[in-house]
Amino acid sequence: MSFHIGAEEFGIDILSVQEIRSYEQPTRMPRAGDDVLGVVNLRGVIVPIIDLRIRLGNAQAVFTTSTVVIVLDLRTHVVGVVVDAVNDVVSLTQEMLRPAPSLSGPVDTAYISGLAQVEERMLMLLDIHTLLRDTVAATTGVVSAETA
Repeated sequence: MSFHIGAEEFGIDILSVQEIRSYEQPTRMPRAGDDVLGVVNLRGVIVPIIDLRIRLGNAQAVFTTSTVVIVLDLRTHVVGVVVDAVNDVVSLTQEMLRPAPSLSGPVDTAYISGLAQVEERMLMLLDIHTLLRDTVAATTGVVSAETA
């Protein structure tokens, strides 16, 4: 599934997507990181909401009518990520895929699993499990209503 953050287009594995919801103000958690906006109750499950725009270093995280939350099922946790807009579901072939670039310095590409050329579009494919590992681990105690 592809989505926008600012002018950049990203892709994640559709099998991780549980649902797409309009943005609603979450309940703020004390001492949460800047990218953790809070939690929402989603049919009895307390779901941490992470602003993926901030997590990826976009300082222009503005809420508009196209801002949505992608609810992800990460096998052991459910988490919502805020993005500027969802585009579409794209089927990728092996010929479309390129390896992630190796960059040195302050750029962290560990969470980029590759790049995909789709017609004129370049998608950065995210390893969402790696990208959210630390944040999800920090919110483990508030992931489900049964354990909260």
